[in-house]
Amino acid sequence: MKKITYILAGVTLAVLSLEAQAQTQPQDTTMNRTVVVEQEYNPDIMDASKVNVLPKVEPPTVSKKAVEYDATLMPATQIPAGIMQAYTGKETQTKAQPGYARLGYGNYGNLDIRANYLFSLSSKDRLNLTFGMDGMDGKLDLPSNGGKWNSFYYRTHAGLDYVHAFDKVDMNITGKFNQSNFNSLPGSIAGKQKFVSGDVHLGVSSTSEDMPLRFRAETNLLLYQRQHDLMVSNIKENIVRTKADVTGSISDEQTIGMAFAMNNIFYGDERLENHTSADFNPYYLFQNDDWRIRLGAHVDLAFGFGKQFRAAPDVDIQYIFSDSYILYAQGKGGRLQNDFRRLETITPYGITNQQPDDTYEQLNAAIGFKASPVSGLWFNLYGGYQDLKNDLIDTPTVKNDGISNVLLEEDTKNFYAGADLSYNYKDIFYLAANAVYRHWTTDTDGPDVIVSFKPAIEGNLDLKVRPISPLLVGIGYRHIARQGVEESKADPVSNLYLSGSYELFKGISVYAHVNNLLNKNYQYYWGCPSEGLNFLGGVSFRF
Repeated sequence: MKKITYILAGVTLAVLSLEAQAQTQPQDTTMNRTVVVEQEYNPDIMDASKVNVLPKVEPPTVSKKAVEYDATLMPATQIPAGIMQAYTGKETQTKAQPGYARLGYGNYGNLDIRANYLFSLSSKDRLNLTFGMDGMDGKLDLPSNGGKWNSFYYRTHAGLDYVHAFDKVDMNITGKFNQSNFNSLPGSIAGKQKFVSGDVHLGVSSTSEDMPLRFRAETNLLLYQRQHDLMVSNIKENIVRTKADVTGSISDEQTIGMAFAMNNIFYGDERLENHTSADFNPYYLFQNDDWRIRLGAHVDLAFGFGKQFRAAPDVDIQYIFSDSYILYAQGKGGRLQNDFRRLETITPYGITNQQPDDTYEQLNAAIGFKASPVSGLWFNLYGGYQDLKNDLIDTPTVKNDGISNVLLEEDTKNFYAGADLSYNYKDIFYLAANAVYRHWTTDTDGPDVIVSFKPAIEGNLDLKVRPISPLLVGIGYRHIARQGVEESKADPVSNLYLSGSYELFKGISVYAHVNNLLNKNYQYYWGCPSEGLNFLGGVSFRF
């Protein structure tokens, strides 16, 4: 009887304890975990060629927001409660499609062809193949109502890029081919012009932070041929370019390094001298949470042709506060090699009656402030002074019988001030803008008309909006005002443009671009007219 009494008492106590527990607990014990991830996206901006802002400024880096877990305990209403297992899935980024192709055509015979495919051969091997062709063929309005000019310009590019990742070193092998055919300058004695170039590159770079010395080294073979020139036809330029950069840590915050670059240049004509340039760049780097200080110098030597010794500073000081605000000052310089490739970027019809020495940036000093006060927004304000020795100038004042551009070498200086701004909101709204003002002077006693075609004011504005997921529309404006003088002043570049794309199906989109909506007559290069109102449209594929 006593045993039965003890059993009943134990059962009673167990039931009472369970009821008391149920009354004192909240209503639920299910554990919810919510992962909040914010990823910022910064798309490439199309049609941003010929943007030349001084000085080159790197946007501030804003750290990604950490993953936050909501681990609130919510008791269950029944016993025993079911327990939710912790989520242990790996967060991965969506894999990009390896293939891309685009084909477009426009009213001036505008052609736009792009193709790219990335082969992931293994976890350590990647091969990327690219092909592109663009250009135009149509009648353009000559400046000052001078009639029509049947102009054409076609550029072709092909390349391959192979990367193999060893355990602590990456090896990179690339090959490129470029060809430009054009007839852009009315009445030029050069007439139709053609440039052909090819590059072969082999490079290695360390990838492990544990190595006592980190390095990057490369060698390049650069081939270039100009079909027409006053000095000689079909002139060839071959360059063997070697670069290396070795760094070593002397503490957690301090690094010393040595960068080196050498160019061995050979010509296929005795009227041009073969020569060698060697650039040494020792530097010291201090970096912690608040400061980034780089102290170095460029020591440049030349053998066989050109000024034999030059030197310039390599100083960059940044103070970071509140994580995303940076005050900075810099004093930089160095060699700008006047090979055939740089001549083409200054003007495709630049003719030299003698071999040009390299341009040397004696000093590019600037101070500025850049910041990212909120996610997606950054801006940069800066001002500075630049001193260029043997600056290669495309000038309208010196002509050969009035029909060909001549490149002059002069010492030039300019004061500049500028601003950059970009804002991106969840890939729905994107704004990018920049502007820079420069005032050019020259050391010669002659008039400043020598630098009259130099850009005085440059501005770019690009706005893109995605009102619905498959549709992206944009509007932009580009302005370049030349310094000019009363006797000689070119019309400013004034290009208002529209763009848009629409994804018809997954991976298949149509796109369109309309340039020069104001139908202005302007020149990117002296004497070379640009297209009036023009449009281009096509289709693109991702696969």
